[in-house]
Amino acid sequence: MVTLAMSRHASPVPEPDASRSGSGRYGCSVPTPLRPITLTGRHVVLTPLSPDHVAGLVEAASIDRSTYALTLVPDGHDAMAAYVDQLLADHGAAKVLPFTQIDARSGRPVGCTRFLDLQWWSGRDAPDEVEIGGTWLAGSAQRTGINTEAKRLLLAHAFDVLDVWRVAICTDAENTRSRVAIERIGATFEGVLRNHRAKYNTATPQARDTAVYSIVRQEWPAVRAGLDARLA
Repeated sequence: MVTLAMSRHASPVPEPDASRSGSGRYGCSVPTPLRPITLTGRHVVLTPLSPDHVAGLVEAASIDRSTYALTLVPDGHDAMAAYVDQLLADHGAAKVLPFTQIDARSGRPVGCTRFLDLQWWSGRDAPDEVEIGGTWLAGSAQRTGINTEAKRLLLAHAFDVLDVWRVAICTDAENTRSRVAIERIGATFEGVLRNHRAKYNTATPQARDTAVYSIVRQEWPAVRAGLDARLA
């Protein structure tokens, strides 16, 4: 059973209320940071990212870096601390909602994930669209139930609590392993955006092509059922 548990320090997410936006029913509301929340499953606990997690994340990132060629995973304490500080600043600017992935059995950090590219267009407080991304896991946590359950938790929060219309999941078009994992979730391939974002781990700036997948509101019940079957 996957459950969603609020952080002790977080207030409940309010129901979207278009009347509270000053820009009209279908205008763009002023973005405000999403409240930190803890999402709890059997395999993984997604807890609000904190500077207290830096040491554990450094250890997780050092276990086996062979799968990180196309993924941003900081190497070393200083790089990880800067990474965490930047994500927390982006949260304050209403750009992301970052999480540390905690192995539910050991209680140790095993990676990160986040909501990003938040979009408001209907004039309500909660975002209308979110992207799930910035995801990485320690080598020891890959090919376990952790990634599947983390996606289940994030999708449930997006659709059932934030009531979004669409969740995007994007990856480097060359990242075959990531694309297969996204397709197994049940997301629909929408196409490739050329020269869309920066490549990671390059000596000089280079553009990457981004494979874009999505799940929309009416698809969520079937996707949820498929994820629950995989996690049973």
